[in-house]
Amino acid sequence: MWFSTWTQTGIQVVSAAAQTLPDSPPLAAVRSSNLLWETLHQAGPIVKLVLLLLIVLSVACWGIILYKYLVLRRSGRGSDQFLALFARASSLSELYQAVRSSPASPLLAVFEEGYKELSRLLTSGGGSGRSAPEDALVATGGIENVSRAMRMAQTRAVTDLEKYLNFLASTGSTAPFIGLFGTVWGIMTAFRNIGATGSANLATVAPGIAEALIATAVGLFAAIPAVVAYNFFLQRIRVLTAEMENFSADLINIIERHLRKSA
Repeated sequence: MWFSTWTQTGIQVVSAAAQTLPDSPPLAAVRSSNLLWETLHQAGPIVKLVLLLLIVLSVACWGIILYKYLVLRRSGRGSDQFLALFARASSLSELYQAVRSSPASPLLAVFEEGYKELSRLLTSGGGSGRSAPEDALVATGGIENVSRAMRMAQTRAVTDLEKYLNFLASTGSTAPFIGLFGTVWGIMTAFRNIGATGSANLATVAPGIAEALIATAVGLFAAIPAVVAYNFFLQRIRVLTAEMENFSADLINIIERHLRKSA
């Protein structure tokens, strides 16, 4: 009898202790996930539309981030390879032949446009009966033409590099406000439920507040990566732009030194 009583008492103590213990991490995570899903399922149509829009913006931003990262990395590596060939080349014609099999890069595009314009000017000058093609360059303002061709190539390269960055900037600036709209709408829903039920208990207020917090969180989740990526990519583009400007100045100096040496 005493053994049976002691056993029942022990079982009751163990059961009470088990009820007072906190949930294990996996069980707590499952309950949290179910609670989040229930909150999203019970959200109003406006909040669901806001969340869908923010999710679409976030997915698009991550796609652009991956694409721009690959493009800028390829451009940076291509520019480094071109500068290495430019340092080893003994003449512009040799450099032009060496870079024809090189990967595309902004510096390569600038050089090709400048070299093509220089070749056209030298060809037209040689066919006009002048004693030296350099005289045609000086007489026709060929240096300015070459510089203008490289500036145009640089502008096109920068435009291509900046493609889709406006979308990141727009998402970074508007996503928090879209999330704020969902927040305001969720709070309005909470107050409407209070007015309809005449009670301000937690069960009445919590669903609307939960909708508001979820909309705010998703808005920040879409905006923060877009802003960070936009600033990072913009800095990389500025570096590539500076490299193109420095290379254009170096190439013009090389041409001018060649003209003075020939004169």
